[in-house]
Amino acid sequence: MNMNKYLDVAPEVKEALAAGKPVVALESTIISHGMPYPQNVETALKVEAIIRENGAVPATIAVLGGRLKAGLSHEEIDYLGKTGAGVAKASRRDLPILVAQGKDGATTVTTTMIIAHMAGIQVFATGGIGGVHRGAETTMDISADLEELARTPVMVVCAGAKSILDLGLTLEYLETHGVPVIGYGTGELPAFYTRKSGFAVDYRIDTPADLAK
Repeated sequence: MNMNKYLDVAPEVKEALAAGKPVVALESTIISHGMPYPQNVETALKVEAIIRENGAVPATIAVLGGRLKAGLSHEEIDYLGKTGAGVAKASRRDLPILVAQGKDGATTVTTTMIIAHMAGIQVFATGGIGGVHRGAETTMDISADLEELARTPVMVVCAGAKSILDLGLTLEYLETHGVPVIGYGTGELPAFYTRKSGFAVDYRIDTPADLAK
């Protein structure tokens, strides 16, 4: 299915991209499934405000009425917050079904990357990414986030992988798939809500200019 005809880019986001201004994609699962209402909406709007204060344009991403949305209104964010888990948690496999049935979906890291790339957005900021679960050598429980990091050219700025995961195997999996893991101001992989994991990242940078060296 060619999904581009189902993509709606908010006017502000479209104008920023056309002008070469920085745009930061944001996921929506954190709104619907991550926190209770109204804290979820307050947090989502605060994150957007922080991005604006730093000179970029936020583009919160979701699926609404079968449309892939890059950039949500305050009303749409409030709807996701109020509906909560009543909105489907949408990964890659779910997008065609949600579009075909005209349903809503809160985007995970995976689907946020997909829609951001379709819209021409190159940077995505989130909390913690998924990874390889403990015992995955027998369960094969590996987050789709890792596959997407290998296939979709969007830079994901995050607080590492969740600490409940097997972080060593997560890094091995990313290495196998050619995904560089870069620490900003740290040589150690963060574990979502803790700064230290005991695992080294591939590269460390301390200023954005270090990427160009």
